[in-house]
Amino acid sequence: MTINKADPCLTGTTGNSRLNAAVALFHSLSDPARLAIVRRLADGEARVADLTGALGLAQSTVSAHMACLRDCGLVTGRPEGRQVFYSLTRPELLELLASTETLLAATGNAVALCPTYGTSRNAK
Repeated sequence: MTINKADPCLTGTTGNSRLNAAVALFHSLSDPARLAIVRRLADGEARVADLTGALGLAQSTVSAHMACLRDCGLVTGRPEGRQVFYSLTRPELLELLASTETLLAATGNAVALCPTYGTSRNAK
């Protein structure tokens, strides 16, 4: 897919709104815990208790990240008795994750070596 800079989605007032929404989407996925939650939910619905065990995170951490993802419209909860089963709201999110994997495979370690956002920066 080629991005056309003349595309009305990326220019003008409407474009700024769409661009800001895209920034918010990528920011919502930029936290390692939230991304791990989304990747786990790509396999099917899960409760907070399931996610804490699978990801090794505290219940309060998972709950806070789930609230963020829910507020962003990326996950939804299905109450069943006293439990809530969370799932991804849109199949397009799975497509985004797949495209991310494809892009990472194509670029090799370029992103990981990035001095601003790379893994070496996070290790400091």
